[in-house]
Parts: sequence; structure tokens; C-alpha cells
Amino acid sequence: MNGNSGWFRQFSAKLSAGFRSFMSGRYGTDRLNMVILCAGLVASILSMLISVQPFNLIFWALSYGLMIWAICRSLSRNTYKRYQENRKFLQIHDRMKDRQHRYFSCPKCHQTVRVPRGKGKISITCPRCREKFVKKT
Repeated sequence: MNGNSGWFRQFSAKLSAGFRSFMSGRYGTDRLNMVILCAGLVASILSMLISVQPFNLIFWALSYGLMIWAICRSLSRNTYKRYQENRKFLQIHDRMKDRQHRYFSCPKCHQTVRVPRGKGKISITCPRCREKFVKKT
């Protein structure tokens, strides 16, 4: 029994080291990947629940497509591009959660400016270039 457990520990250590070696330099997972995987899971469940043939096939293909996309993102070596995708997703996600502010882009330098909602027509001064523009909040 003791010899088998030692063999199993060595095997699991080699397997773990091999997986770490395989994943080195690859992007891994992030919040966007988790959302993509959850959407794929929901599409898979919908494909099982819907009995109408064309919609069933559409959700089935969508579920596999989303899951393959998430796996490809995880195994990608282009970490900068995956990081930028995730950062953009998190910005959009945070804006959707923020119900107390509006976001505008400066017409001169395209800096994003956050202002409070419900103040009517206000004059906004860009913090970067000091350009003034009027928007309704």
C-alpha cells in the first residue's frame, strides 16, 4: 500500500509539473472567460429544454462555439491582446453597474469623463485638455 501511494504522489507531481510547463506563457482564465463559459452553459441548457428543432440546433451550436472560444482564449499565447479584451469587458461591465453617473468622451482628446446623472444640461471640463463642452445628464 505504501509503495502505491508513493508512486501515485510521484505521478501526480510529474503531471502537475507537466501541466505548469504547458500553461507557462499562456493567458489562463479571467472574468470574460467565465462569462463566456457561463453563457455557453446557459445555451447548452436551453438547447436541451427547447424541443423546436431549428432553435435547438442553434443553441447547441452556440453553446459549443462559446465553449471553444473560451478554451482558445485560455490557451492563447497572445496575453496582451487577451488582457486588453478583458479590460474592455470590465470597463463596459462597470459602466453598466454604475447607475449614478454618465460617461462622456471629450470631443478634443477622447478622454472619458464621468459626471453625475440627473443634473440637466451641464458644462463639462475635460480634466486632461481643459476643453469645455455641454451635455445633458
